[in-house]
Amino acid sequence: MPQPMSPQRSHCHATKSQQGTQSHPKPLHGYDLRGTNPCSTTPSVPIALLAMPRGDLFPEIGPFETGYLPLSAEHVMYWEQVGNPRGQPVLFLHGGPGAGAGAVHRRFFDPSFWRTIIFDQRGAGRSRPLGSLENNTTPDLVADIEVLRRHLGVERWLLFGGSWGSTLALAYAQTHPDRVSGCVLRGVFLGRALEVEWFLYGMSAVFPDAHAQFSGYLPEQERNDLLGGYLRRLTDPDPVVHLPAARAWSIYEGTCSTLLPSPDTVSSFAQDRTALGLARIEAFYFAHDLFLPQGGLLGGMGRIAHISAEIVQGRYDMICPARTAFELAASWQNARLTVVPDAGHSALESGIRRALVAAVERFRGNR
Repeated sequence: MPQPMSPQRSHCHATKSQQGTQSHPKPLHGYDLRGTNPCSTTPSVPIALLAMPRGDLFPEIGPFETGYLPLSAEHVMYWEQVGNPRGQPVLFLHGGPGAGAGAVHRRFFDPSFWRTIIFDQRGAGRSRPLGSLENNTTPDLVADIEVLRRHLGVERWLLFGGSWGSTLALAYAQTHPDRVSGCVLRGVFLGRALEVEWFLYGMSAVFPDAHAQFSGYLPEQERNDLLGGYLRRLTDPDPVVHLPAARAWSIYEGTCSTLLPSPDTVSSFAQDRTALGLARIEAFYFAHDLFLPQGGLLGGMGRIAHISAEIVQGRYDMICPARTAFELAASWQNARLTVVPDAGHSALESGIRRALVAAVERFRGNR
C-alpha cells in the first residue's frame, strides 16, 4: 500500500475553517481535470477538485459488531458494523455480483464519524450458502438491504458502491428513495446488454492476451457463446468442473481491472471462494439481464433526481468504460462526476482511492 499522500498547499486553497468539516454544499455536476489550474476563474467545465485532507485510506480496523441474518430460501447474510456506533450510517455495497466484501473496504470511511455497515450479498463471501443461485435476483438483494436496515434500526444511509455495487445502489435507491441520504458510486455499471457484450468480447481489443486465455478455456466450438459455455460449467455441481471455470473467469476480470499489471489483484481474484462466488453469480445474472426492470436504471432516474451523488470513474476503466458514468451523470442533475485520469477499474488504485475517500468526506453532515 503506498504511503498516504499529503495535499499540496497553495495560496489559492481554502483553509480548513473555510472549507468546513460539518456542512458541505450540494455537489456540482463537473469533472476532475488534473493539470487544470485550480485558481482559474474561467474553467471550461465545473471542476471537482481531489482535495484529500486525510491522505489515503484510513487505518486498518475491526468491526464493533458482526452477525448473520436469516433470509429467504435458506440464504443467511453476513453483516458487520465498523467505526462509530452513533455515527452517520453508510452502507458499503460490494461488486460482482458475487465478489463479496473484504477488510480493506472498511478503510474508505473515517471511523470517528461514520457508522459503516458492510454485508455480503446472497451467495457471496461469508454469506451462506456460497455460490447459491436459488432466489438470487436483484429484487431479492434490494429486499435484503431493507431487511438489514430495519434489523439495525437505520432510518437513512449513504450508499457506497462500485461496479455491480453501483448497479445495486441505483436499484435500491430507485425502490426506496426515502431511505437514501446520498450516493457515492465508482466504475459505473448499468447492466445493459452492450456493457455485458463489452465484458465478454469487447475487452479483447485492449487485453487480447487475457481474452485469449478467457475464451481459450472453452472448446473452440463453444467460443461463439462464451456466456453459455461458462454458465454450463459454473453451474455444474462437480467442483472438478466448476472450480477451474470459475478461476478462468475471475482471473480474466482481475487481469483487466487495473491500469497497470497487478499480480496481487489477480491473485486475490483467483482464490477459490472469491472465484466461485463471483464467476457463478455474475454469469447467472448476465444470462438474466441482471434482473433489472424494463427500461433499465436510466429510466428510473426521475425517482432519485433529488438525491445528491458523487461518481468516481477511472479514465481507462476497461471493465466498466467511462461512457456509462458520463451517461449516468448527464441524467442526474445532482451528481458530480470525478474522472481520475491515471486509473482503471479497481477501487484500490491510488487515484481512485483518494477520490472515493474525498467523495465520502463531502457527505459529512448530509443526513
